[in-house]
Amino acid sequence: MATDSSTQTETLLSEMDEDDDFVIITHQEVNAARRPRFLNDISNYIDSIADELWPINKKIHDKPELGYGEVIAHYTLTAYMKTQPGWTVTRSAYGMKTAWVAVYDTGKRGPCVSFNVEMDALPAIGHACGHNLIATASLAGALATVHLLSLYSLPGRVVLFGTPAEEGGGGKIRLLAAGAYKDHGVDISLISHPGTIPDCALTHTTAYIRIKVEYFGREAHAAAEPWLGVNALDALITAYNGISVLRQQTMPSDIIQGHITDGGARPNIIHAYAAGIFVVRAATQRRLEALVEKVMGCFDAGAMATGAKVKVTRLMAYKDHVPNRLLARSYARYFNPLVPEEGDGGRDGDGNEAGGPSKIPEDQDVDEMRGRSGASSDQGDIAHAMPSIMPGFEIPPGPGGAGPHNPGFAESAGTRLAFERSLRVAKALAGTAVDVLTIDGLLEEVKKEWKRSMNGSR
Repeated sequence: MATDSSTQTETLLSEMDEDDDFVIITHQEVNAARRPRFLNDISNYIDSIADELWPINKKIHDKPELGYGEVIAHYTLTAYMKTQPGWTVTRSAYGMKTAWVAVYDTGKRGPCVSFNVEMDALPAIGHACGHNLIATASLAGALATVHLLSLYSLPGRVVLFGTPAEEGGGGKIRLLAAGAYKDHGVDISLISHPGTIPDCALTHTTAYIRIKVEYFGREAHAAAEPWLGVNALDALITAYNGISVLRQQTMPSDIIQGHITDGGARPNIIHAYAAGIFVVRAATQRRLEALVEKVMGCFDAGAMATGAKVKVTRLMAYKDHVPNRLLARSYARYFNPLVPEEGDGGRDGDGNEAGGPSKIPEDQDVDEMRGRSGASSDQGDIAHAMPSIMPGFEIPPGPGGAGPHNPGFAESAGTRLAFERSLRVAKALAGTAVDVLTIDGLLEEVKKEWKRSMNGSR
């Protein structure tokens, strides 16, 4: 049941007679006028399954598992999906033990919308990135989309991907390489991410690469005959200091981080081996390549200064997430009417009144500024393969204002309030999917916008 895009425009002021008078309306009437057509159906449905989803969310949160080891999350999510009518569920998909795919096909030709479900936690600090909430929002969003497909006999398909190991393992990249998204003819990809910044639709993450550098020297007695040795640790320290100096000439959005993983054997031995891991991030792929070249120069300088040999290994890379503006506008159109005027009573880990949820700015340039992040995600690789959005949503910080990758944030991610905020996100994600499925020509415009954005990013 497609509708013309012009019918999506809502009029808030009505002209009266020839005197050019206007009707004065209340805030409540404005909000009612702005509610998209399908929002009530979506919202009511997700509210109706909230009590089913809460134990799933809680189990994933309370049983944190590292990347590619998300056995409990994998089983819990797929077991639930197998109870849902009309879904075809595949466990351990595409050669990964904890990857999974669930497909709902109406049998009628139409767009294919997908949702990514993240499951992994962080070492020692659990779900301090809130992946349990990401899973919940995508799960609820996909189910609500299918509810609308059934309710209104709409054409199209919905695919849920269980994507392992976002925290450095690149599960989505492996799914892309295996052809998972191509196999199912996916047109768009939807996901979200919690944090402590105000809600936004246009999340733009950095391009990222993790590099291992190793130096090989020669042992010698550090006190008796140091001149016979070649100090690999000195080579690494020289490179480290060179990178520190390089930062003076880098751009504000450039990020270079590193730590020494092997600093030698003993103080009285000239170190024959030293190694470190470095992470380089930049706003775009193009800028990342230029920055990595400069970092490589620092690695070479360490070897040249000391006579050590250097070996560089590129371990993992994520592309920058470039959000699709048309999808983001649709998301904001559904999200903003759901934001309570008086807040939802959230409190942070210190017991103080917390921010959020907040309406997404109508000015997309402002929204994009709010959503720019120095962090990285393998959803960026998805965004370079197809149109994508990864809206950010605010949950209360942990004690001391703790944000993501802090144990306090993991506590916050396990609360009922955070779960309820993820359901609000799910409603807007479902609305975005329904827009793509119902508005004539929207998918084509989304793809045109994606091509334009890729030309500017690569």
